[in-house]
Amino acid sequence: MTAAPRPRTTTRDPQDLARRLTAWLDARLPGARAVGVTVPASNGMSGETLLFDIDHPHPPLRACALRLAADPSAYTVFPSRDLTRQYRTMRLVADRTDLPVPRVLWSEEDPGPLGAPFFVMERAEGRVPPDVMPYTYQGNWLHAATDAERERLEAASVGLLARLHDQVPLADARFLALPGDGDALRRHVESQQAYYAWVVDGLARSPLIEAAFGRLAELWPAEPGTPVLNWGDARIGNVVYDGFDPVAVLDWEMAALAPREVELGWTVYLHRFFQDLTAASGQPGLPGFLRRDRIEARYATLTGHTPRDMDFYTLYAALRHAIVMLRIAYRQVHFGEATVPADPDTLILHHGSLRAMVQGSYWDAVR
Repeated sequence: MTAAPRPRTTTRDPQDLARRLTAWLDARLPGARAVGVTVPASNGMSGETLLFDIDHPHPPLRACALRLAADPSAYTVFPSRDLTRQYRTMRLVADRTDLPVPRVLWSEEDPGPLGAPFFVMERAEGRVPPDVMPYTYQGNWLHAATDAERERLEAASVGLLARLHDQVPLADARFLALPGDGDALRRHVESQQAYYAWVVDGLARSPLIEAAFGRLAELWPAEPGTPVLNWGDARIGNVVYDGFDPVAVLDWEMAALAPREVELGWTVYLHRFFQDLTAASGQPGLPGFLRRDRIEARYATLTGHTPRDMDFYTLYAALRHAIVMLRIAYRQVHFGEATVPADPDTLILHHGSLRAMVQGSYWDAVR
């Protein structure tokens, strides 16, 4: 399978950002310089990352990463991302848990210095399971690992979720409650409905996404349970590993209060997304890795909470991912990288698996 050209992720000039970052640093650490400034090839589309080192005698050279709010002129994937909220979340998790969260150094709410708010954190060294090409494809370090090594990584990664959900006091995370009425699950789904309305405003709607919302209503859990702090984008592609052990948990921009199963459903489905793509290309992928039944069993053992209504929550994860995929597709259209087909549902890369979930046949086929 040939990789499609990666959609553009920024309209900003990296050299200009480097000059402005040095000026900002000098005001906080006189004489400090930002050196080795780079923009990773894997830069996300919901925000931008700069990697750089601080050259200053006190402290010595320090490896840093900077998260910068997305440039609105770049047809952002999300309506907005509150970087101060992310900064507070990372500090909370660092203070209340033993998860390896990068230490946050500064938060800048003024858009003046770099053109948008940002925060700076220490940079962790290690390796990350790739998204492009996905770690389920042959030729990367995780695919080449032994079954025992992947087992170690899987166990440690599920353990991150268990510890996060159990260790953060709900009272300390109230600032992550989503707006709206009703319980945390209702608010979470309503926020996704609002996001979908924003994505399709003035554009072709997706009958498949709307059918998925309808199916969610039919499967709605009788008892969603007490919410916990959800990392939000809980997948191994957002973890830095030293060997097969997590050393940094990244990307907290989707953090929110929600039932535990919202997080678990996302973890399960995002792996399935990559596995399905790999199988469609004719490769076997990693069929025994991060299986739904194994994730649920591990989590139950670690927390004492047996996941419930997982058909609902995995469908919800696939639906949420479909809205993101649709926005990315419309973003490519905006930049002239794609055209809108007669059937807008085909813009969703995983439309086949989402349709099978709506019909209730997906998990029977993959078990």
